[in-house]
Amino acid sequence: MALRPVQVNIKALDAAAVGRFWAEALGWCAYSAGVTTYVGPGGGLVWPDPVSVCVDVVPVPEPKTATKNRVHLDLATTSPAHQAELVERLKALGATPAQVGQGQVPWTVLADPEGNEFCVLEPREVYRDTGPIAAVVVDCADPRAMARFWGEAIDWTLHEVSDRQAVLRSTKGGGPYLEFLRVPGGETVPDRVHLDLLPYPGDDQAAEVERLRALGATELDLGQGDVPWTCLADPEGHEFCVLAPS
Repeated sequence: MALRPVQVNIKALDAAAVGRFWAEALGWCAYSAGVTTYVGPGGGLVWPDPVSVCVDVVPVPEPKTATKNRVHLDLATTSPAHQAELVERLKALGATPAQVGQGQVPWTVLADPEGNEFCVLEPREVYRDTGPIAAVVVDCADPRAMARFWGEAIDWTLHEVSDRQAVLRSTKGGGPYLEFLRVPGGETVPDRVHLDLLPYPGDDQAAEVERLRALGATELDLGQGDVPWTCLADPEGHEFCVLAPS
């Protein structure tokens, strides 16, 4: 039994507009199959995508606070010229420079039109085959503890673990990395961005939820009501959802 990350869930006041931004940013397409705006590779809606971790933008009534998100996307580039071009293109689409204490770094920190932070990375060989999303990055206090929980929760391979960071990636290769980076401070507000996980066909959602509870996850009541997914938090309080198989 295991789960697979299938999408990054982003809350937004204007889900359609934020979805269009991320579609343009990633070179993908925005699909409005319901109340959310799903952003995935072109060629028609495929869910779940067999390789990519996609983006699902969900409408909410509350704007983002000034607090930095604990989860963000790192975007891959192939050359310094590509990085510079992408940054300028994203600014033209409504992105704004963001300060999160990064200092002098070779990557550029931006925020989407509703303030969700993300990074445009300088070219790195490790991300040459990830597609437009190099990594889903999670701030945490203890990368080793996150590696223990998430290494059991999902079917991805642990590539690196230290006191500074833990790195996982799909056993199939391709697609982004999942990186837990040690940062000071803890959660003060609900996450604006989180991961959605999906059981494999034939696996039981309820059994997966119980397995995660045994690993240290706790249930969350975010006012979601009667929905087919289950909202949980990992041992450090990062929200995530276990979706129902389609």
